[in-house]
Amino acid sequence: MEARRGFPRRYPPALFFCTYRHSTRDSMPSLKIEIVEGVTVASFTDAKILDEAKIQQIGTELMECAATANDSRLLLDFEGVSFMSSAMIGKLVLLHKKCKDGEVKLKVCNISDNVMEVFKITRLHKVFDIQKDREKAIKSFDKKGWFG
Repeated sequence: MEARRGFPRRYPPALFFCTYRHSTRDSMPSLKIEIVEGVTVASFTDAKILDEAKIQQIGTELMECAATANDSRLLLDFEGVSFMSSAMIGKLVLLHKKCKDGEVKLKVCNISDNVMEVFKITRLHKVFDIQKDREKAIKSFDKKGWFG
């Protein structure tokens, strides 16, 4: 087999193109969006956030959420998420920056021990406002000052 424009001899060109195609399952939403007591709540639909294509899709959906957050309040609900790739950290940092620039209040809740470990290793637990559960997180948006 001859080498053609940057393809090694041992692999036919078709193999390179197949690896970049997205499957049809990626077209399903990765986030469930709802408005609860005036707060935009984004819940993850997958228990494991590991696949690079899925992480890209989640990143896109999160940016759309930040841009359209109801009353400039966004809550990320990690309920049911048991594992999260470190590649997802970059998407969360970008979301935090976009929310900060757009004056959107961002909070996170229902983080499992495994996901919290990733937050602690990357020190994101000091950056994000992490609440124990959804109810407390939604109520915390209305608190003003130290003592509410």
